[in-house]
Amino acid sequence: MSFSVNTNTGAMTALQYLNQTQGQLNATQTAINSGLKVASAKDNGAIYAIAQNERGDVAGYASVINSLNNGSSLIDTAMSAGQSISDLLIQLKQQALSASDTSLDTTSREAINADFTALRDQITSIVKNAVFNGTNLVDGSTTKIEALASSDGTRHVTTLAENMSLSGSIVTLKSTATVSTQAKASAMIATIQSSLTNVNSALAKLSAGSAKFSIQATFAQTLSDTLSQGIGNLVDANMADESAMLQSLQVKQQLGIQALAIANQAPQTLLSLFH
Repeated sequence: MSFSVNTNTGAMTALQYLNQTQGQLNATQTAINSGLKVASAKDNGAIYAIAQNERGDVAGYASVINSLNNGSSLIDTAMSAGQSISDLLIQLKQQALSASDTSLDTTSREAINADFTALRDQITSIVKNAVFNGTNLVDGSTTKIEALASSDGTRHVTTLAENMSLSGSIVTLKSTATVSTQAKASAMIATIQSSLTNVNSALAKLSAGSAKFSIQATFAQTLSDTLSQGIGNLVDANMADESAMLQSLQVKQQLGIQALAIANQAPQTLLSLFH
């Protein structure tokens, strides 16, 4: 071993190791502060890239779930309207049956007809007000509802609309229908029964659509949760390991500082050679 006042090999070696320890200590402290062992591409470029792609999918599924939930709410609104219309048709059938009685006097028939037309017009009111987020599935203004089913936007879940307006293919009851005479009332019974059957069938279709949206939303949420867990496995720091590493590096840092201090004192030994 040579002695020199120009080059202190021991100090340089001690400083290299101390810098290395300081870098590891900084990385450990960052992991503890952020909770991530891979917080940026600098930490691990490959893992970071994979995690970012998965985060993009998770963000996409958040939009998918929102789309499906909006669709479910729209279908539920349409089903509520359909159920109310079904109830009204039952009441209309009852009124038509009452009006078909040949023994009714004029006053009674007029009263029944007034109730009948009021119930009939209520169907129109319900159809017009069955709106959610600007869309109506029961007034014929739209043919279907479509919601996202995949994070890349290439797949969709679809449910057909059911037009329950008066004088339509489902509710065949005319918007001008009355039971003002016994003959009209007798003919109206079959028309109302047909409409009631059609409405109940339409409700069954909407119910199937609602179930489809609900199942897809549950699947999307489960998949999103699974992806989030996978991201955590890739980038989350093990805090127990990081805590142990922190204590170890802190001790190593202190020893490194002491080693550097000792190495820096080495040139002082040269002075004894000149006494």
